[in-house]
Amino acid sequence: MVETLTGHNRSNGISYNEVLESDTVPPPAIYLEDSPMEPGVTTVETHRYWTQEEHDREVERLWKRVWQMACHKDDIPNVGDTFVYDIAELSFLIVRVTEDEIKAYPNSCMHRGRAICDSHKQGQRALRCPFHGWSWELDGKLKEVPCQWDFPSVSEETHSLKSLPVGEWGGFVFINPDTECEPLEDFLGNLNDHFQVPFENRYKAAHLVKRLPCNWKIAQEAFMESYHVVGTHPVLMPAFGDANSKYDVWHNVSRAMSPDGPPSPHTEFENPHPESFPDRKAFQSFIHPISKHTFRRLEENRVEVSLPNGKSGIFDMYANYIEGDLKSADLHMCNWVGGKIAPGEEDTPVEYTNASAHEFRDKAAKARREEMRPVWGDMVDGISDADLNDAIFYSVFPNISPWADFNPIFYRFRPDGNNPEQCLHEVMFMIALPEGAERPAPAKCTFLDIDDDYTQAAEFGSYLTKIFNQDYLNHQAMQKGAKSQPNGIATFAQYQESKLRHFHETLNLWLDSEEAPKSPKRKAA
Repeated sequence: MVETLTGHNRSNGISYNEVLESDTVPPPAIYLEDSPMEPGVTTVETHRYWTQEEHDREVERLWKRVWQMACHKDDIPNVGDTFVYDIAELSFLIVRVTEDEIKAYPNSCMHRGRAICDSHKQGQRALRCPFHGWSWELDGKLKEVPCQWDFPSVSEETHSLKSLPVGEWGGFVFINPDTECEPLEDFLGNLNDHFQVPFENRYKAAHLVKRLPCNWKIAQEAFMESYHVVGTHPVLMPAFGDANSKYDVWHNVSRAMSPDGPPSPHTEFENPHPESFPDRKAFQSFIHPISKHTFRRLEENRVEVSLPNGKSGIFDMYANYIEGDLKSADLHMCNWVGGKIAPGEEDTPVEYTNASAHEFRDKAAKARREEMRPVWGDMVDGISDADLNDAIFYSVFPNISPWADFNPIFYRFRPDGNNPEQCLHEVMFMIALPEGAERPAPAKCTFLDIDDDYTQAAEFGSYLTKIFNQDYLNHQAMQKGAKSQPNGIATFAQYQESKLRHFHETLNLWLDSEEAPKSPKRKAA
């Protein structure tokens, strides 16, 4: 049904570097840099995804001593603003102490341990525990203890708040609970070299947090590779080179680069296929490029699926059979065509012509440049076709994923409290700004619980949120299946899942080390 053995070390079709070589506006040199992971087999015991023992080990060996992004500076713009950062069972308080200084403390009263702040605050003059009224200056010094005569052992020396290491990258505030940790700059290595527009020049235009019914690693891994496109996102295949994506790894950083324009090597197409969307609308109908099944939206939660041989059936958005002589259908496509759509986006247009993949990329990049020109001016003419077309996404250990310069997506994945079988998927749109442009206030966060549909975060648009909904169908099933895996072992592809391999090998290093691992010295750019 799909290509398998090709006789060489990738799928048939054009490689990512070959795509870039034919682009009208060439990419930054670093996009052509190759740093593949060494070939090999990486396996992971599936109990890593669900046992309390593994969760507790991660708390002790990872979260208590690794650099981790806590918030953005824009979340605490003014002196006295505070931000509560929770990770697993731990809670930390991020405080804007002065215009130029940010500090972090354990979010725990030095009296009996009550959380000092239950939520983010603005303009605090001091940090005060609501239980008994103990308070601290913004810089952590003990300020007041009601009835201090009753605490002869308490003093500024003994009971001031304990400052934690704080670092900044790209406008984001990082903390490390380990006071003996290496500098953040060493941990991140040459990450800055990968972005031509510094992250300091981006602002938070949209923000959501979605609770998922799976371990944080299961969720994160779903967004680390394009290998799953053939099964989960067939709607991308007519103009997305999924199986010929490029993967690179460095010390605490990995990268995936997937081209827009060349069709999936799993299909028979050489160019973006013009008949993929019969109604020329993204969510109303689709012809599966492999099975040739046609999926047509009748109404929300009703999909007609028809085969080339004339058989057809009606299904709901979860591919449950309703009527007809066809009794089974593709779950992910029923969800795409029959699932929820943000109001006003029901007729979102999409159209492929008979153009070549190169012409497709060139036209799309030119259109994007013209959209950006009123804000960015003629500098848009130097932005590469890759930056305007492709999915170029990084993973920074342990749990964030910034995308390249002009794709605004930024992910974070966290355990949901002390529950190893739930997590929080965080998505931000970090929009690039020209140098000197006025910086808008950061967007407020939309919280979605387990049963909430991603499309409820309408600010992200239906296309991306419906992609997330397709991924969501895998999350709970992955969590369930991990417990029943006959061998108790997950096996990762040596190249297409090399980001996953790199993540787990790095995680193993942290979990198996008595002392926090240190990074190699950075090489000059």
